[in-house]
Amino acid sequence: MSKSGSGNIKLSQSHISEMVKVLPPSGIRKFFDLLSSIEGVISLGVGEPDYVTPWHICEAAIFSLEKGYTMYTSNKGTPELRAELSKDLYSRFGLDYNTDDELLITVGVSEGLDLTMRAILNPGDEVIMPDPCYVAYPASASLAGGVPVRIPTTEENNFEITAADIEPRITPRTKAILIGYPANPTGAVLSKQGLIEIAELAKRHDLLVISDEIYGRLVYGVEHTCLATLPGMKDRTVLLNGFSKAYAMTGWRIGYAASSKEIIGAMTKIHQYTIMCAPTMAQMAALEALKVDDDEVEEMVRDYDRRRRIIVKGFRDIGLSCFEPKGAFYAFPSIKVTGMTSEEFAEKLLWEEKVAVVPGTAFGQCGEGYLRCCYATALPDIEEALKRMGRFVKKHSKK
Repeated sequence: MSKSGSGNIKLSQSHISEMVKVLPPSGIRKFFDLLSSIEGVISLGVGEPDYVTPWHICEAAIFSLEKGYTMYTSNKGTPELRAELSKDLYSRFGLDYNTDDELLITVGVSEGLDLTMRAILNPGDEVIMPDPCYVAYPASASLAGGVPVRIPTTEENNFEITAADIEPRITPRTKAILIGYPANPTGAVLSKQGLIEIAELAKRHDLLVISDEIYGRLVYGVEHTCLATLPGMKDRTVLLNGFSKAYAMTGWRIGYAASSKEIIGAMTKIHQYTIMCAPTMAQMAALEALKVDDDEVEEMVRDYDRRRRIIVKGFRDIGLSCFEPKGAFYAFPSIKVTGMTSEEFAEKLLWEEKVAVVPGTAFGQCGEGYLRCCYATALPDIEEALKRMGRFVKKHSKK
């Protein structure tokens, strides 16, 4: 009940946006809510490094507080951070982005994705994306008035979206293709040739490509190809990335978008009204992260690779087939042998064995029969979770 003036107003569903009413809640958060009520749970659900942010990065933020750097920055981010980011993108990929009008510092990749959708979409415009995919992809398109067009991917095709899959689904309303490789939730990595074919398709049909590359530095035995480096794709690509995964800075909420002057200008206009600027202290920390060498990141990747191999083998040993992830820090085992749905398996596993995972259906219909399991957690916890899951599978297997 809410009071306004002298009368009481009873709020109802009629006061809520129709778009928000039909928007499904995040399937990930549902299990986190359950998790908080159960003691002794091992969580393979959170997509977050178990590493803490390196201390020298934290010190940079602390120093900024000590020096009184607590005011707003430029809407696009501090000139120093954008300049260093421009150097980093040139050093890694040979990409030359103008610091004044082709880079925007955002509150994580999540804000960058939201800004992109609102900047490019008119009501009814379509965005093609894979299924399964990160939960925010279809939601961000819908909230911007667009229509997500989901393309099924399967374990048999390595959960890769292809140009051949995309082309038949292009219509006069198609505005963009949204891809995220290395992929959350599958750990799939799209080959350079596959990306070249998608790029050629985008140019042929005059489409934008939104490329979420937040896991780009977390690859194992393969190379990550930055989509914007492909011929003719720099201005046609909205490159989204950030500091959360590679630098263990999830809670800092700091990311960036890189694209043409026109697209970044449109995104900045929305950013000015909704956010103003990314947190000053987080920007100072990100600046420090870009200035250090890669040793810490490479050490973390080697550790994730070790956990990756252990968890994939562990799932196979307990009778669950498991696609071998080549990037990010997720395994996507099949639980079809049990005959349960993904949600049923995840709920029963949580209550019976106190292991938290995310049902594959949280990421789309093609996730049915799978679980997302994050191996960015301590190895002893991974090993104990595998033991518990082994008992659970043995109990519930239909074979």
